[in-house]
Amino acid sequence: MVGHTALAPVAHTPVRRPNGPLLRWFGSYGTFTVPQAAAPIAFSLIALPLTGDAASGAAMMLAMTIAQVFGAVPITRFGRRFSPIPFLRVLIGLRTLALVGIAVLAGLGAPFPLVVAGAALAGLVNGAAYGNLRAVLNHLVPAGRLPRALGVAATVNEVIFVSSPVLAAALGSVSPQAAAWAMVVLGMGPMLLLPRIPTATAPGAEHRSSRLRLSPMILLWLVCGGASAASIAAIEIGAVSMAVSFGMPAAWGVLFPVAICVTSILGGIWVSVRNRVPRRRTVLAWLAVTALGVAAVGFGNSVTTTVIGALLVGAVLAPLATYYSLVLDRLVPPEHRAEVFAQLRTANALGIIISSALLSLATLQVTFAVVIGVMTTVMVVTGLVFTAAWVNARRRRLAREAAEQRAHEDLIPAPRP
Repeated sequence: MVGHTALAPVAHTPVRRPNGPLLRWFGSYGTFTVPQAAAPIAFSLIALPLTGDAASGAAMMLAMTIAQVFGAVPITRFGRRFSPIPFLRVLIGLRTLALVGIAVLAGLGAPFPLVVAGAALAGLVNGAAYGNLRAVLNHLVPAGRLPRALGVAATVNEVIFVSSPVLAAALGSVSPQAAAWAMVVLGMGPMLLLPRIPTATAPGAEHRSSRLRLSPMILLWLVCGGASAASIAAIEIGAVSMAVSFGMPAAWGVLFPVAICVTSILGGIWVSVRNRVPRRRTVLAWLAVTALGVAAVGFGNSVTTTVIGALLVGAVLAPLATYYSLVLDRLVPPEHRAEVFAQLRTANALGIIISSALLSLATLQVTFAVVIGVMTTVMVVTGLVFTAAWVNARRRRLAREAAEQRAHEDLIPAPRP
C-alpha cells in the first residue's frame, strides 16, 4: 500500500471558466459552512441570556462537535442506498430544522439543556453531509481540474470562516435570535443551490454491502488531517489567552485567527492557480512548516513571533487540506468516497476536541507541547512512508533496467571464434 501515496502528477490545464453546476456547488459548499463558522459567536450570544454566562456557548459547540463524530459514519453508510443529491438535501433539511428549534427555544427562554440538545441534533448530520457534498464534486470536474476546484473551495471556506462570526456578532448585537435565524437561512443554502447531476446515482447493489477498509495509508492521512486541525484549533481557541498573557486586551485575541485566515486564503488561491498535485517532499515541507509555526506560537516570547507562527500555519492550511482530500480520493473506490470524506471531517473534529480539552484542562504551554509532538510524529511517519515508497520505486526501476539490459544482450549475436 505504500506505493499508493505516489499520486500521479496532474497535467497543468488551462484556466477555464467554471460552469453553472460547479458555481452552484461552490455556493452550496460556502453556505453549508456558515452554521459551523458562525456557531461559536452565535451560541455564546444565545447562551448568555439563558444562563447568564456566555461561556456556556462552549457546551453547545461541544455537543454539536461530539454528535458530528458519532453520526458521520453511520449516517453516511445508511445513505449509500440513495442518490447523493436528494439524500444530501434531506440531511441539510434536518440540520435546518434543528437550527430552527434552537432559534425558537432561545426565543422562548427554554431550559438550556434543551437548547444544547438542539445543537447536538444540528451537528449529528454535519459529517455525513460534508462527505456527500465533497463526493459530489467528483461528478462535476475531471481529475485534472480537481486540485483547482479544491483550492477554490478552500478559499471559499476560509472567507466564510472569517465573515460568518462577524455577521453573527453584528446581528447578535441586535438580538441573539437574529444571529440564530441567520444561521438557519444561510445554512439551508445547499437545499436550493445544489445542482442536478445525472451521473450522481446510488451505488449498485453489489457495492452497497461493501465496507470501507481503513488501510494504513488511509489512517495515515486521517491522522494527518486531525493533527492539522488540532494545530489550527489550539491557536484559534487559545487566542484570547495568548493575548492576555502578552498584556494585551482580550479583544486583541482576534489578531491570531485573522493572521491564519489571511494566509490560508492566499494559500487556497495559490492551490487553485497552480492546479497541480504536490510532490512528496513538498507535502513533507508543509507538515514541517505547520510544526514550526505551532512552535513559534506556543513558545514565542513576543507578539511578533506569535503572529509569524500563525501566518506560517495558515499559509499551508489550504494546500495540506487539498492534498488530504486528493490522496484520500485516490485511495478509495467511488462508492466509498462519501464515507472517507466523512471520516476526514470526523478526524478534523477529533483534533478540535483534543485541543479544546487540553486548553480547558492544562496550560497553553502544555497544549502547544502536545500539538507540536503530534505534528512532529506525523511528519516523521510521513517522511518514513515517503522514503519507503521512493526506495521501492527505485528498486523496481533498477530491476526493470537490469531486465531490459539482459534482454538487449540476449539479442546481440555472440562473436564467431
